[in-house]
Amino acid sequence: MAEASPHIWLLSAYRADSHAAWADWLQQHVHEVHWHVRELPGRHFRWRIRGSPLSWLDDLPGQTPDRIVATSMVDLATLRGLHPRLAPVPVDYYFHENQFAYPVSPGQVESLEPQVVQLYGALAADRLLFNSRFNRDSFLDGARELLRRMPDATPERVPERLAARSSICPVPVHPIPAAPERDHGLILWNHRWEYDKAPDLFADAVIGLARAGYRFRLALLGARPRTPPDALTRLRAALPERIIADGRVATPAYRELVGRAGIVVSTAAHEFQGLAMLEAASAGAIPLVPDALCYPEQYPEQYRYPVGDAAALQARLAAWLTGDRPPPADVSPWLAPAVEPAWRRVIRGEQAESVV
Repeated sequence: MAEASPHIWLLSAYRADSHAAWADWLQQHVHEVHWHVRELPGRHFRWRIRGSPLSWLDDLPGQTPDRIVATSMVDLATLRGLHPRLAPVPVDYYFHENQFAYPVSPGQVESLEPQVVQLYGALAADRLLFNSRFNRDSFLDGARELLRRMPDATPERVPERLAARSSICPVPVHPIPAAPERDHGLILWNHRWEYDKAPDLFADAVIGLARAGYRFRLALLGARPRTPPDALTRLRAALPERIIADGRVATPAYRELVGRAGIVVSTAAHEFQGLAMLEAASAGAIPLVPDALCYPEQYPEQYRYPVGDAAALQARLAAWLTGDRPPPADVSPWLAPAVEPAWRRVIRGEQAESVV
């Protein structure tokens, strides 16, 4: 008799961006298991990270699973406490991000609670999976600092214990094919227009580039709030004739623009894997990224510029636009063909080995 396929719960308490891409990819590509998926919309962050056990209190499958794969937005310790039948079930806890390294937005009140939820979740899990070494290391460093601040009764060697059951397993990125013709003067921005992506730095650099007389075009993609951010307003006012795309576009149009772009830029103040940059680099756009966060793992020094330095960013863009540019970056270790076998081993419960 054939062995029954395992029942896996996939719990994602914040369906947005990389969380959604990852959850969908697992279901579409790992077929040898029975998936039971519970997700919550990617909004109301503080309610999601603390309230997911309440949202799912009466909404978990009746059959106890063989394994649970939960994101770090799930309050795993509370969930297991509310459902004693889950105590013996092995759990993989997946970090798309961690709250120790997430920048606080202007006007936001800093709180320890999201950090503590993730620390408890990590302690309650059997294995920890991170999408980059930067994500893992900043989480462990943050946990170490939090424990250092405890006034007394502090447990010993918690970060070391967590590190021993941690592995790197990126979100699989589907490569985008290059367009038949490359537009080397097309600069692509394909990120959210929010504070943590620092779009003002990008605007400063490209407006300065235009004033210096360099020829280029802009594709301004990515989600943006209803009220246009200052950076986008400035770009529209200063460079209207250079903008060939402005807004979220349908998938075919997005892939065509990404496949045609000559340069793709990040100015992020936070990035744990950088899916948008990896997509563009897979299509042959030359990536230009800050020398920080997850980027040193992915791109050699020639693709990086000093953090927060608009003048350095502008100078590098100027050099590349005039022909002094490096070859496309090799991001194949981060793409789905390289990452898929590792995820299959994880889902089968085999030893998780770091991919990159």
